[in-house]
Amino acid sequence: MTETAPATRTPAALAALVPVLRDICGEDGVLTDASRRRTYESDGLTHHRSVPGVVVLPTTAEQVAAVVRLCSDRGVPFVPRGAGTGLSAGALPHAEGVLIVTSRMRRIIEIDVENECAIVEPGVANLDVTRAAAPHGYYYAPDPSSQQVCSVGGNVAENSGGAHCLKYGFTVNHVRGLDIVTPSGELVSLGGRGPDAPGYDLIGAFVGSEGTLGIATRITVNLTRAPQKTVTLLSAFTSMDAGGRAVSSVIAAGVLPSAMEMMDALAIEAAEKAVACDYPQGAAAVLVVELDGPAAEVDAQLAEVVRLCGEAGSFETRTASGPEERARIWKGRKSAFAAVGRISPAYIVQDGVVPRTALPEVLRRITELSASSGIRVANVFHAGDGNLHPLVLFDDTEPGAADRAEEVSGAILDLCIEHGGSITGEHGVGVDKACKMPRMYGPDDLATFDLFRRAFDPDGIANPDKLLPTPRLCGERPGVRRGVHPLVESGRAEQF
Repeated sequence: MTETAPATRTPAALAALVPVLRDICGEDGVLTDASRRRTYESDGLTHHRSVPGVVVLPTTAEQVAAVVRLCSDRGVPFVPRGAGTGLSAGALPHAEGVLIVTSRMRRIIEIDVENECAIVEPGVANLDVTRAAAPHGYYYAPDPSSQQVCSVGGNVAENSGGAHCLKYGFTVNHVRGLDIVTPSGELVSLGGRGPDAPGYDLIGAFVGSEGTLGIATRITVNLTRAPQKTVTLLSAFTSMDAGGRAVSSVIAAGVLPSAMEMMDALAIEAAEKAVACDYPQGAAAVLVVELDGPAAEVDAQLAEVVRLCGEAGSFETRTASGPEERARIWKGRKSAFAAVGRISPAYIVQDGVVPRTALPEVLRRITELSASSGIRVANVFHAGDGNLHPLVLFDDTEPGAADRAEEVSGAILDLCIEHGGSITGEHGVGVDKACKMPRMYGPDDLATFDLFRRAFDPDGIANPDKLLPTPRLCGERPGVRRGVHPLVESGRAEQF
């Protein structure tokens, strides 16, 4: 692959942009102080860090466009950033570029009940869309675990998923329209309020492009009518294979839960220590199943799921009798990523996909990798759609442990590819997994991707070094999370 040669960039050249940026975004919308810029040095994957050259916080689409036009005219790279909750270093800043943070663009412009859609700015938190739609009997279906803080703009960039995407689909399935700023600074509208706009599916191309095709400034999303009834159940098994059989049996029976989540014994141990979720003792695996829809349908499906779990070998099944019990069941699952900090000083959060039928074999192979390397792996995953989230645990003070953990992490992604899957389901590629792209795609495929990207960004200034491998990235390994997160260290967040 070839790279466009960047324009000459010097600290003085970047400093020359600052007065113009202040004219565009205001004095308080441009950050140049080193300590304030360092706040934005990473996303949720803190191993990858780079202090941005300058940070801007626009409040309107016109300001975003003006900043991008300035960058385009001067040949300066820019990186879009939302809430910074990503897990692939997709918003890693450029040390000689401009970081465009959309967190101040957080207006819910309209809840259009008649057309069952909402129009929002990119900085709106995912859960806030549901809160605004709830009084009208609607909600926003895609629900990443970080939905209380992650932004819709970031969800669009990464094509984020969540537990309930088994039934309702990912972000791309819920975006009807986008106003975007192209890498040349042009404001362009794609789609609108109506579903399925004619012509090439540019919305489908833009969602999940990780900021390499431009920046979304206004987003029109589907709203889903709240179901008549929702039921959550927890089923415990003596082995992961038994839990996997239950998953396959439920889907084969024609039941489509809104969510099917599985945790292994190590993940359960971490969750119990963190949030005391009170899952059944002695469980080697637990399966969380949520059903929603018309009451009569949900009742019939619930009886079927309980029966199938029993036939697969479940030794205990609990059905939540109300919202409090439902929240308690979900608390263990949703705390799992952070909870492993209770049982391991360091870990790698991975994200791969396999066909559902390959789950038992891949999980057995992961167990073998763990045993042969001496590196523990806690498995937490979206069982219904085969989206694995293995947590590779290690002690970063032990010589060689980090290298072994990275080898296990990479081998898990190789297993996913080997079994017909993917290196990412919802976390994106970013910097962290760009080096794995050649394992999935041949040179012609990657060259085609690059040609498409260059059609939007011929100068290569929009979020450079992300998503597609470069000669430099091809020699790098995915990074790991080490040490205490800055938010935890400052007392502004709690690590379970």
